[in-house]
Amino acid sequence: MDPLGARSQFIDVQTLPSWDQPQQGDEPDSSKTNQQLYKDRDTGSPFPYREHINKKVVLFNGNVALLNCTAIVNTSNETLIDKNPISDSIHSLAGPELKEELLKLKGCRTGEAKMTKGFNLAARFIVHTVGPKYKARYRTAAESSLYSCYRNVMQLAKEQALVSVGFCGINLPKRGYPIEDATHIALRTVRRFLENHGETIETVVFAVTDLEEPVYKKLLPLYFPRSVEEEHRSLPLIPADIGNSEGEPVVPERQIRISEKPGFHEDSEQEDDLQKDLSFVGSHAFARMEGDVDKQRKLILQGQMSEAAQHKQHQRNYNRWLCRARAEDLSDIAALKALYQTGVDICGRTVMVLVGRNIPVAQIDIEKALLYFIHVMDHIVVKEYVLVYFHTLTGEHNHLDSDFLKKLYDIVDSKYKKNLQAFYFVHPTFRSKVSTWFFTTFNVSGLKDKVQHVENLQQLFTCILPEQIDIPPFVLEYDARVNGPYHPYYSSLPDL
Repeated sequence: MDPLGARSQFIDVQTLPSWDQPQQGDEPDSSKTNQQLYKDRDTGSPFPYREHINKKVVLFNGNVALLNCTAIVNTSNETLIDKNPISDSIHSLAGPELKEELLKLKGCRTGEAKMTKGFNLAARFIVHTVGPKYKARYRTAAESSLYSCYRNVMQLAKEQALVSVGFCGINLPKRGYPIEDATHIALRTVRRFLENHGETIETVVFAVTDLEEPVYKKLLPLYFPRSVEEEHRSLPLIPADIGNSEGEPVVPERQIRISEKPGFHEDSEQEDDLQKDLSFVGSHAFARMEGDVDKQRKLILQGQMSEAAQHKQHQRNYNRWLCRARAEDLSDIAALKALYQTGVDICGRTVMVLVGRNIPVAQIDIEKALLYFIHVMDHIVVKEYVLVYFHTLTGEHNHLDSDFLKKLYDIVDSKYKKNLQAFYFVHPTFRSKVSTWFFTTFNVSGLKDKVQHVENLQQLFTCILPEQIDIPPFVLEYDARVNGPYHPYYSSLPDL
């Protein structure tokens, strides 16, 4: 709350009109129906009209630092201490803690993206990225680097379960990138990501300057047409080079065909050829390094394998699960919003939230749920973290059985167990306490001391500040009803 009740300078992205709601003067011509235009069209656009994608896109003329969204983007140089209008504004509003946090990151390479807390900003996080310097003779390299900036920001948003992202123009004028060329890359990269991987991302805001706004208004219809008619009208204006299926620039002379299995003959249709290929691989140096897999498994069963060999076998198994998690479409599990990252606890450790009521155990593919957990958590568990599990108002259909939990515990990498510092079990029942004690005592080792039963939110707030954790509304309502709105955090809630 601003001092003396003054109106906040920050802007809630939910109040901004999305791209499917054009302002007066921007409306596309609708003299024909979409169905008629589909029939009239000879060639389909590579960026077809998609209303659900347009609803996620917002064009905003203003300061990205003022956006109240999950994360905003800061453009900087390799040292992350660049002086430019966007970065200066973000630093001014975020406070001095941001500079201290950036020093810990030890820079950022061109095209990469790194994330920090938002501190005093309305946005919870800041994603820092470094755009390329533009020279005509190195145009291809600059295009690839700028694509990487936008792609890595979007990938980070997906991995961190960020609901809304506010982009500034990553192409700083002093780096010399032509505005229109840069805008083409920005729009096509975001469009491709939203249609291929953007199920969990609800809003993408392009925060532009007066200089950038007309360029974005000119090019947005090419990549985000608001009707079939606008798609048809924009088709001749789409550049020949639109990149690959992800929007990445393609350089034909650099496309090198790499065999899936180097040294492995491709023609394996005949039995004789297959035997020849297998014998060839088996004699390869890399195959010999792996050792006899069947022998290793036999030794494990007999309890004769060394601890180091068992660790290696476990690591190999986990990597197989991780590869599956990265390759499989898990959008249906992500849509449940049962697992997400929020802020940090009082010790600065990442907080992950698990919402029990959002897990319909009988209706989902449990193996896909396990894959999603691994996909989300793999980059989180490389450092210390805590888990908050809301058991609030769960029913029998929300409870994961002990066999599944044991399987999960056995599959995950050792870093999951080592770096988990606390597991906060919020609003436990007597039955859940007994089940947890039994599970941590007899099924897993090393977890029992980390489990803390939390009876109310006030107790949780002694470990995690209320502004650092996104709590589902039904949990807040339940706690206020059962324990009373005793904490200042409830002052912003309506009467219950």
